[in-house]
Amino acid sequence: MKMAGIVLVRDAMSRDVRVVRPDTSIKEVVATMNKFDIGSILIVQGDRPVGIITERDILRRIVEPCLAPETLTARQVMTSPVLTISETASIDEAAKLMAKKKIKRLPVVNDQKIVGMISFTDIVAKVPTMLSLLEELVRPFHRSY
Repeated sequence: MKMAGIVLVRDAMSRDVRVVRPDTSIKEVVATMNKFDIGSILIVQGDRPVGIITERDILRRIVEPCLAPETLTARQVMTSPVLTISETASIDEAAKLMAKKKIKRLPVVNDQKIVGMISFTDIVAKVPTMLSLLEELVRPFHRSY
């Protein structure tokens, strides 16, 4: 349900979220990301998001130091804690949080349980006027997940 003129996170989020457990090997994490052609993966304990791994995390924490992906687990590489947003929050709130924290993706929760993922692209596609708020996210040299 939309309030007059307000677009909610659940109206723009993707519901198809790929997740792995904290003890999943990084080799398996990367294989999953490649299989589904995704740039990040959520780490969950039960239904609760406990971390996120992005392509950039893999480059910085595994490739550059030349570590073996089969010897590391998601828990050792993930960014934690992970920022989340409620599915009933407004798109405006999500965009402001992303801009403030310089991140491109936010896991969406309902009662602490993961229900989706919202990205900078989802927001701009749904509400093009948000582009000006989010444009700094597409500039180089920012953290991005």
